[in-house]
Amino acid sequence: MDFLPDFQAMGIGGATFAMFVMLMVLLLTGMPLAFVTLLVALIFALGWFGPMAVPLITSRIFSFVNSFVFVSVPMFVLMAAILDRSGIARDLFDAMKVLAGRIRGGVAIQTLLVAVVLAAMSGIIGGEVILLGLLALPQMLRLGYDRNLAIGVCCAGGALGTMVPPSIVLIIYGLTANVSVGDLFSAAFVPGLMLACFYAAYILIRAYMNPALAPVAEPEDMTRGEKLRLLKGLFLPILVVIFVLGSIYGGIASVTEASAIGVIGVTLSTIIRGEFSVELLIGAAKQTLRTVGMIVWIGIGASALVGVFNLMGGINFVSSLITGISDNPTVVILFMMLILFVLGMFLDWVGIALLCMPIFVPIVQQMGYDPVWFGVVFAMNMQVSFLSPPFGPAAFYLKSVAPPDISLGDIFRSLLPFIGMQILAVAVLIAFPAITGH
Repeated sequence: MDFLPDFQAMGIGGATFAMFVMLMVLLLTGMPLAFVTLLVALIFALGWFGPMAVPLITSRIFSFVNSFVFVSVPMFVLMAAILDRSGIARDLFDAMKVLAGRIRGGVAIQTLLVAVVLAAMSGIIGGEVILLGLLALPQMLRLGYDRNLAIGVCCAGGALGTMVPPSIVLIIYGLTANVSVGDLFSAAFVPGLMLACFYAAYILIRAYMNPALAPVAEPEDMTRGEKLRLLKGLFLPILVVIFVLGSIYGGIASVTEASAIGVIGVTLSTIIRGEFSVELLIGAAKQTLRTVGMIVWIGIGASALVGVFNLMGGINFVSSLITGISDNPTVVILFMMLILFVLGMFLDWVGIALLCMPIFVPIVQQMGYDPVWFGVVFAMNMQVSFLSPPFGPAAFYLKSVAPPDISLGDIFRSLLPFIGMQILAVAVLIAFPAITGH
């Protein structure tokens, strides 16, 4: 191993800096995060401990992928993939017309309501943003809605899947921080709805202050029978949400079991609607494999890197640096939020959770805070990362289905007020932890 530098001679401070630089340089080459973290973990394990350290990496990886709760991730992803391919979301959107009524900004509120129900069904943001971009964006633009408002509602509403249970972000956090995913789901429900209410209030205030931004849709003369037919579109999605979340909150099923109930529920819904086919199932399975494969590989790489860094004494070193910033715990929490905010501009949320939480959660507990509350604050912070430039994934998802005259720059500019509301929501959760019930 003579070709590797002697990292021990650098000391833990120098080695930490070298590790950070190596990570950044390799990420800038365009190499996937999963392989970057694995490569850096291997280089530092060999350079610090020698060849005997390699089995330590493999044991660390095994403990990550061997978790029972992790089984729920592919289940929720499959549920979202089947949902994407069915007409459930379209019927749900049509049914919301009846509920949104003839209020100013009604279609935007309707879009937000659909986003909340879809978030409570799947917890995956990519499919939700694309669905809203296909269903709601053209309708709002056709009605003469302000373009920025229409874009912002579709992106920010679609990203609610990270906050409203069953959220994959909360599942990965629960795995990393070793806290109950069921407790996280219970704690995140009210903050998720709070953020949706912030969006709704913003839409209504803007619409009533400047009516030209959100024209009232021409009233549709619907008979009671037509309204009932449209409202039937709400029945199956609401039933799935009740079965999945109700079984978790009621203590009837674990998160993993509830995810399987969700898949059965969505599959039965497509059968009842006459949409089920082998092609639909194969397409959903392939999409699930791609998404879960990415999450697992990032998890493997991040687990290996954190494991090596911990053995080097790096986690203790970084912890002492963070806690040394201030004696005030709130300042330390705010500093952590700033780190997560900056990382969110460049890294995938899975990588951020698995790289940062092993360092942050022990500090949070040491300061006397509840790790469940911190998990909800973390998920709220990741909301910002989905929208913030330069790599906000929600913007890229919407761009893939938006009209050609809408540029990425237009999308990011439209998202600024919604990013402001997300930061406000993070501040509210830090100031009033009781909102989470923890």
